[in-house]
Amino acid sequence: MKAVIQRVTNARVTVDGEVTGEIGVGFLVLLGVTDEDTEKEMKLLAKKVAEIRIFTDENDKMNLSLDKVDGEVLVVSQFTLCADLSHGRRPSFIKSAKPDIANDLYMKFCEELRSLGVRKVATGVFGADMKVELLNDGPVTIVMNTDEWKK
Repeated sequence: MKAVIQRVTNARVTVDGEVTGEIGVGFLVLLGVTDEDTEKEMKLLAKKVAEIRIFTDENDKMNLSLDKVDGEVLVVSQFTLCADLSHGRRPSFIKSAKPDIANDLYMKFCEELRSLGVRKVATGVFGADMKVELLNDGPVTIVMNTDEWKK
């Protein structure tokens, strides 16, 4: 699984002009599911997201996790994170998981965040044309890839 985590002051996603997910302080997580991902990768990534310490403490050091700042998470599925550009200029999405598998792991990822204590987990609409708005705080953006943790 691949994720882009952005520390935000607020974020929201709209579909056809209607807000489908909205948060205050927390993370916007863009989530890509590959054809090799399983629940093992999903659980590992959810734990990392829930526990990453990228909020600043009283000494202005990145030392606080979501639970310490009463943070929220907006998770948006994004198969384009799985793009392969190794041949030519047009991306291939052959490594992206099939929609039914990707949606299942996406929903389980959101549930896993909730079970790990994230107080609010908002979502976009899987497979929809979404508009994402955010106020990136810092800016702080972290890229996670479970494939790299296997090495």
